[in-house]
Amino acid sequence: MDILLVMLAGMAVGRFLFPAKAKRGNERLALVCTLVLIFSMGVMLGQRDNFLQDLFSLGAASFLMFLVPTVVSIVVVYLLSERFLVKKHRSGKEDPQ
Repeated sequence: MDILLVMLAGMAVGRFLFPAKAKRGNERLALVCTLVLIFSMGVMLGQRDNFLQDLFSLGAASFLMFLVPTVVSIVVVYLLSERFLVKKHRSGKEDPQ
């Protein structure tokens, strides 16, 4: 919950208080911070003794976290499109609009 509050505060500051002239510098700073974060995560993973075993379990968990929402999204979009999109009449004529 704390993370969401910080993110919302950052969005509000960026939208209402942050000057438009500083946008380019802010983008570069965000890129550098992202690169430092990825590098430090790699260092932490590299220090683990059983890195390959952890990597395989992390990969399996990541795959499931990708697969389940993707399948659910596809099913929901299909069901909603069947329900709300205009269909052709069975005789082959389209609905006049």
